[in-house]
Amino acid sequence: MSLSSHVEELKKKHQALSIQVDEAQRAPAVDDLHIANLKKQKLRLKEEITRLSAEA
Repeated sequence: MSLSSHVEELKKKHQALSIQVDEAQRAPAVDDLHIANLKKQKLRLKEEITRLSAEA
């Protein structure tokens, strides 16, 4: 897998997590810990995308 395709996959995962966070924030039954975990995953992906983009 090339670097650019890897970055694109990470961007897709990041977007999917964004949707999950938005949906979780609208759902009354979802606890804050779950939302925080989703946001942490999203941040880790964003940092990885940034790091890989800087290397390219």
